[in-house]
Amino acid sequence: MDIIVESIIYCTICKHYAFLLDIYIAKEEDAADYHQLFRDAEWEEVFSWEGTNGKWYYFCKKAENGKREKIIGMEKTNVMRILDQKKIKYNSYSYADTGVVSGIEVAEVLNLDPKRVFKTLVTVAASGKNYVFVIPVEKELNLKKAARAVGEKSIEMLKSKDLLPLTGYIHGGCSPIGMKKFFPTIIEQSASQYDTIIFSAGKIGYQVEVSLEDLQKVITFSLADVCDD
Repeated sequence: MDIIVESIIYCTICKHYAFLLDIYIAKEEDAADYHQLFRDAEWEEVFSWEGTNGKWYYFCKKAENGKREKIIGMEKTNVMRILDQKKIKYNSYSYADTGVVSGIEVAEVLNLDPKRVFKTLVTVAASGKNYVFVIPVEKELNLKKAARAVGEKSIEMLKSKDLLPLTGYIHGGCSPIGMKKFFPTIIEQSASQYDTIIFSAGKIGYQVEVSLEDLQKVITFSLADVCDD
């Protein structure tokens, strides 16, 4: 989220010239995120009123440094909201403005150990069942090991065109948390070596860092050796 405010008005409530920001929030659960963002940027709510399907909030900040004010904050993804709802501790990262695509590039841009940065892969077995594998970005899924780990004769990668209708996520922004339907999930066993792992927050440009212990409070998964040596 990157909000730029250009105009200055005289605020009759604050009794000084100020930047005025009006924002429409449709979902009540999002209001707390916006309020925290503006508080961190030293804005205050002036007043609010009910709209047709939501609420208008007006925030004000004394204008002392010209006619331009910028608020920068990280967008909350659905994955982050799920973690918030379950009171799970996590760190979030954004690389939305970098243009990087591959997982290894993401790790480099965020200055993270690529062994701790994981990607989420969705597969389909010969039986027709779907399975999710979460593996390090620098590794490749070994399909024979993967099939063996879930008790299937064979397994293959899900076609990209089928990813969105099946999971609700697109390629490059797939997360093990928050899929339309939960599928049996396997995390590469090397994850157990680290206090936390990093994976997609459900939207391209965003990552979350969570411990395996806390991740188990959100989804059910098992650990297995499923990567190429």
